[in-house]
Parts: sequence; structure tokens; C-alpha cells
Amino acid sequence: MSNQIVRDHTRRLLVARYELEQMQCKAISRHQNLPNQIRYEYFLKSSKLPRNSSKTRIRNRCIFTGRPRSVYKLFRVSRIVFRELASKGSLIGINKSCW
Repeated sequence: MSNQIVRDHTRRLLVARYELEQMQCKAISRHQNLPNQIRYEYFLKSSKLPRNSSKTRIRNRCIFTGRPRSVYKLFRVSRIVFRELASKGSLIGINKSCW
């Protein structure tokens, strides 16, 4: 496995671990009816979470090649690997069209 795939996998694990805490801090810090001091405390708390625990740091990559572009979300493979797997018949319900 390439280094990028491993890095992306660790980021996905961190996002899953801190997702609830991140959502709580974000919701409380944006709540208008709470006092500013409490909102600011939760804003600081959210900024102290690991950077890689943010959803925006995740990059969709092909699980076979690590290619970052043109990845089908449903299958998590790139278009090149998708075409090879579809031609071999490895993907259930998908076949190459011919007319």
C-alpha cells in the first residue's frame, strides 16, 4: 500500500472517532441563545481537536491504486480499475454495454 492510502485511512479513523465531539462543539459554538463565554469555550475546544479529525481532510482515493482523481464513491475505485473489474465480471450487476 502506498503512503497516501495509509494516511487517508488514518484520517478516516480519526474522523470516525472525533465526529460526535466535533459536531457537539460546532453546534454549541454556533447556538445564538447561549452566552458568548460558553460559545467561545466550545470554539476553543473544537480548535484543539486534531486537524486530521476534520471531514474536509479526507480525500476519496481508489482502494486498489491510491489514485485520487475520478474515483466512484459507491465502489471506491478509480475509473480505470472500475473498467477492468467490470470487463472481468468481478462487479455484480455491472457488465459492459454493447449495442
